[in-house]
Amino acid sequence: MTESRELPHNFEAEQALLGAILMNNAAFHHCSEIVESSHFSDPLHGRLFDALARLIERGQIANLLALKAYFGNDADLATAGGPPYLARLIGASVNAYDAAGCARLIRDGSLRRRLIRVANEALTAAYEPSPERSAADDIEALERGLFALASTGHDSGFAPFGRSLAGALKAAEAAHKRDGQWAGLATGLPAIDRLLGGLHPSDLVVLAGRPSMGKTALATNIAFHAARTYRAEQDAEGRPRTVDGAVVGFFSLEMSAEQLANRILAEQAGVPSERIRRGELRPDEFDRVLAVAAQLERTPLHIDDTPALTIAGLRTRARRLKRTHDLGLVVVDYLQLVDAQHRKDGRVQEVSEITRGLKTLAKELDVPVLALSQLSRAVEQRTDKRPQLSDLRDSGTIEQDADVVMFVYRDEYYLERNSGADQSARNAAAGKAELLVAKQRHGPTGIAHLLFDGATTKFSDNPNEGERQAA
Repeated sequence: MTESRELPHNFEAEQALLGAILMNNAAFHHCSEIVESSHFSDPLHGRLFDALARLIERGQIANLLALKAYFGNDADLATAGGPPYLARLIGASVNAYDAAGCARLIRDGSLRRRLIRVANEALTAAYEPSPERSAADDIEALERGLFALASTGHDSGFAPFGRSLAGALKAAEAAHKRDGQWAGLATGLPAIDRLLGGLHPSDLVVLAGRPSMGKTALATNIAFHAARTYRAEQDAEGRPRTVDGAVVGFFSLEMSAEQLANRILAEQAGVPSERIRRGELRPDEFDRVLAVAAQLERTPLHIDDTPALTIAGLRTRARRLKRTHDLGLVVVDYLQLVDAQHRKDGRVQEVSEITRGLKTLAKELDVPVLALSQLSRAVEQRTDKRPQLSDLRDSGTIEQDADVVMFVYRDEYYLERNSGADQSARNAAAGKAELLVAKQRHGPTGIAHLLFDGATTKFSDNPNEGERQAA
C-alpha cells in the first residue's frame, strides 16, 4: 500500500537550490517561475525559500545574516541543527544557472506527491461508496484532479494583481496587432466581432433561437472558422502555444458527426447540402467537394455526437481534449439535450445545473464555451417575433450564468409562412438575418446584420447595413 511507502522527495535538490540563492540571489530569478514554497517536501525548506523570496522581491540582500535574523529562535531550524545548518546549505549549493534544474526536480516531486494524494482519494471513494455520490461523480472528481495536475502543476490560488494586469495587457497588445482590433477568438463574422470583441476565454456564450432560425449553422460557421485559422508555436518548454484560432471541441447532441461534416462541406464548397447528401453533383462540383474535403481533413475540429451526454461526461471529455490537444473553444448543440448529473424536481433546476456546469467548465479550462439553446413558444404569440431574454426555454439560471446571450432571427422565415405577407416585404427580407446581442456582461448590446444562404447554411456579413447599438 502507498501508505507504507516513503513519499517522493529530493532533500538534496532542495538544499542545493536554497544554497544557490544564498550564494547568488540571481539564482532566484532562474527558478521563481518554476517552483514555490509549497513544492518543498521539507516544511523548513519551504519557509526558508519563502523568506528568501520576500527579501529579494523587496530589493534586499538575502544572505545568511538576513536568514538568521528571521529564524534565530525557530524550533524547526533548531531541530535541523540551528544556524550552522544554514551554512551547510551554502556548501550544498549549485551554480546559479543550474538552479532551474533543481527547481524542476523539486516541482516534479511535489507533483508526484499530489498525484499519489489524488489517486488515494479516488481509491478511498471507490472502496467506500455513498448514496449521495455516484460512480460517475467519483470518476469526474478523479478527472478533475488529474486535469489540475496536468494543466498547471500547482493550484493557482490568489493571483497578484500585477500578474493579472500583465495578462490583460498581453491580450490588449494581441488585439492591437490584429486587423479586426478584437482581443477574443474571432468568429469569422466581423459584424459579430465588432459587437463582442470576439469570444473571450472563460465566457459562457449562449446562442438561442427558434427552430429553423439557423443557430446550428451559425455555431458551425464560427467553430469551423476558429479551427481553420488555428496556428500554434512552441513555447520555451517545447509545448504548443496557440497564436491564432483554436482547437475546437464540438458536442453535437442533436446531429450526427456526418451530418455536421456535410454542413461544413456544403458551406466551404458552395454546394447545397441536400445535393451532396443525395449525390446529385456535377463533375466540377464533385471535384470541388473533394478538394475542400482534403483541406478540411487537417482542421483541428473534434466532434462528439454521443446522445444524452451528461454534464459530468461532457466536462470530462473537454478536460481530456484540453490536456491532449490544447482545446481552445467548446461548442454545445444544444444545452437542453445535455443530461443533468442528478435528477431534480423539475427541468428548470436540471437546466440550471447544466448551465452552471458549462460556466464552471469555461473558467476551469479558460476557454469560451458556446452553448446553443432553444426558445419557448411565447415568441410565436407576438406580432414582433424577435426574441427576448424572457423567451429562453427552461431559463432557470441561463441568463444569470451566461456572460453573453444572443439570438439569431430571420424575418424571412415567418414571412414565407404568412400567406398574407406583402411580396415586397418578402423580397426585402430574403437572405437576411439578425444576431441580437441581448446581454453582454463586459460590453454593449446591439444587433449585427448578417446574410444567410439556406442552401449552403452559410452566414456572412451584410455589407449594406451597419450594427445598431441598443441603449
